[in-house]
Amino acid sequence: MPSTAISKALLSTLLLVTSSCAFSVFSGTSEQFHIDIVTLEQGATIDGRLDEPQWLQASITELKYETSPGENIAAPVATQVKIFATETSLFVSFVAQDPDSSASSNLIRANITDRDSLWGDDLVGIKLDTFNDERLAYQFFVNPYGVQMDSIENELTGQESNAWDGIWHSSARKTPQGYLVEMELPLRLFNFDSSLDIQTWGIEFIRFYPRDKNHRLSSHSIDRNNNCQLCQLGTSTGLEGLESGQDLQLTPSLVMNRSSQRDLDPSQEWKSDNNIEPGLDIRWGITPNTLLSATINPDFSQVEADAGQLDINSTFALFYPEKRAFFLDNKDYFDTQLQLLHTRNIVSPDYGVKLTSKVDNHTFALMATNDTKTNFLVPGNLSSDIASIDEESHNLAGRYRADFGSELSIGALVTAKQSEQYHNYVVSGDVKYKPTQHDTLTAQYVFSTTEYPVDLFKEFCSQDTCLPDNSCELGDCGTNERVLRTKLDQEISDDFYRLKYIHKRRNWYAFTQYESAGDDFRADLGFISRVDVTKFVAGGGYIWYPLNSSFSRIELRGDWDISHNQAGELIEQEAEAKIEFEASMQSYTAIGFINRKHVGRRHDASTLAIEGNTQMFTENIGWLYSSFTPARQISLELDAEYGDSIDYSNDRLGTQLLINPEVEWNITDSVSLELSHMYRRLDVNEGNLFTANLTDVRLSWYFNISNFIRISSIYTDIQRDPSLYLYYTPKESQQNLGNEVLYGYKLNPQSVFYLGYSDGMQSNNNIDTLTRDEQTYFMKLSYAWLL
Repeated sequence: MPSTAISKALLSTLLLVTSSCAFSVFSGTSEQFHIDIVTLEQGATIDGRLDEPQWLQASITELKYETSPGENIAAPVATQVKIFATETSLFVSFVAQDPDSSASSNLIRANITDRDSLWGDDLVGIKLDTFNDERLAYQFFVNPYGVQMDSIENELTGQESNAWDGIWHSSARKTPQGYLVEMELPLRLFNFDSSLDIQTWGIEFIRFYPRDKNHRLSSHSIDRNNNCQLCQLGTSTGLEGLESGQDLQLTPSLVMNRSSQRDLDPSQEWKSDNNIEPGLDIRWGITPNTLLSATINPDFSQVEADAGQLDINSTFALFYPEKRAFFLDNKDYFDTQLQLLHTRNIVSPDYGVKLTSKVDNHTFALMATNDTKTNFLVPGNLSSDIASIDEESHNLAGRYRADFGSELSIGALVTAKQSEQYHNYVVSGDVKYKPTQHDTLTAQYVFSTTEYPVDLFKEFCSQDTCLPDNSCELGDCGTNERVLRTKLDQEISDDFYRLKYIHKRRNWYAFTQYESAGDDFRADLGFISRVDVTKFVAGGGYIWYPLNSSFSRIELRGDWDISHNQAGELIEQEAEAKIEFEASMQSYTAIGFINRKHVGRRHDASTLAIEGNTQMFTENIGWLYSSFTPARQISLELDAEYGDSIDYSNDRLGTQLLINPEVEWNITDSVSLELSHMYRRLDVNEGNLFTANLTDVRLSWYFNISNFIRISSIYTDIQRDPSLYLYYTPKESQQNLGNEVLYGYKLNPQSVFYLGYSDGMQSNNNIDTLTRDEQTYFMKLSYAWLL
């Protein structure tokens, strides 16, 4: 369907919805659960003692329900919660009774570890929807050692992100009867409507009690026949007389590093560079529902190495998540159903500014930064890659969303990325409609305009020279779709749209989705890796909740999808079936089978045609994923796959074996070892094409919840048989080793001191032993001043 017809159809649907709906309220209700929060003049000292008189005046409730794996049954252990407020903070305490806390059994699962790395521990916490509109909820959890975990749950996208880090206070200690926790949540953490005399917030108190199964305990029951979680919060009222003062946080930072590189030759001298970079982050809460963030010469260095990934026999660019504080703050205000803003594309900015606000039912967000370089993703339908222009770019993103009751949200997003010879502008509209508690309809339409530098295509030529027909003179020409996608002599424009419908009940669900990305569509501030493609998906599943069984949940699921390019030529057709089990030892196991038809590489690199220019292959693949905790100290995971796999380098079918075991061993409560190994092997008729191994090892020792030392190594070993490659001759052997030693002190997420060393080593056909070719010494110091 043409894009104009689609946009008219979306508009007609939207007008019909807004004109005919009588909106009911699904957000937190007092019938579900209710607590009145008293406001006191003085707060409590957060020391894990609960001996102040304020706790005697606090509001009290209990966690009476187990919502998983049991379905609203009586909680197996007792948990008492107390809560009160002052004009500046919310105070919460938990007294968690536990029959396993005695010295003889000591089955409480708790570790001194990094913030946000607590899943699997005993936890208590609170969920707060400060606008009580079921759009976003803050979550705060603490384990028996006082280690914190916070996150934001986004009902619009259905995702939960623990990347956000707030500054709040907690303390905990074990007792002969279990453990207790104290929390202080400064109101400056939250966005809320300050014009109200008395606040009404959605609320849930939660405890995770992991033993043979991970029991989730709650202040109220949860209906599995309702697919909206934030709709089922209870309510809290109170918080009278909140001061909507102008909260200000200043975080100066200083980063120093010495980086050295040399060619891969032990006889070469090192070339070193010393850098000292001061910076400043500013966070100004103009009102409780309006936040201004700014950064000057920010430190966006990666202190913690990204998880290792094998980039072999893959044609699409790898995805890496965002970890930088400025971009994560109120990131959810920019989210849509499509990933149109992926700020990892902004690599090295000198400054940034962001304004986010929510007024009544209207949400606004605006962000602007520069970037000393211009990086973006060049998408395609068979491959994608990262392009880089050595020019400063300016980046802009703006988001608006209107919420009409609980059922309907309408939003718009604009992004812009521009340098001297390049620009990409994107405009999007989206809608989410929930006519019942079982049904959800989402739709999004996006339009883009892009102009590339005239010689950008040369970046993707293997030998730095391109022939007049756009193909490469030498090298791996068959995968160079990026040359044709970037060899343009004029501005290009195109659109993307997606329609999705889900019907979900307690025991079964069904869904269908259709999306279309035009040939010339680009979203360079996002992560849309496939264009010139249409895709239709349909599927569903059935769920059992066995009683009196070692299994707590069984799900049978299947789906079918088909993809074409915009010319209607078949790219892929796939059917998948899988079965999932949740059972004893906190185990989760999924087994699946895939039957897929997919095209290989293009034979003629000078055209984007599929039919008559590619070969269609049929793949049959079986896979397994399993995770379980056989003992308090050990968690195990296994990801395995065996079956047919396209050899994209040589355009033929091979047989792949993938095995990826992972082990997390808590040697003591403060010392942990994480070990992951990935083994991939691809065989063709003539022999073994390649064998790849990746090992990721991380040893952490926490002296207390603030001080730690971490040693990490990521080792990659790829062995190929060059005689089996038909179009080019690759390296026979390739080895890489990256090491890092890091000492860290964290007073809070923004007040930190890091001191570390990292290096990189390689070997290749010419040098057969690992040789160091880069090394870095670094220090970072930052402190958050709360004014």
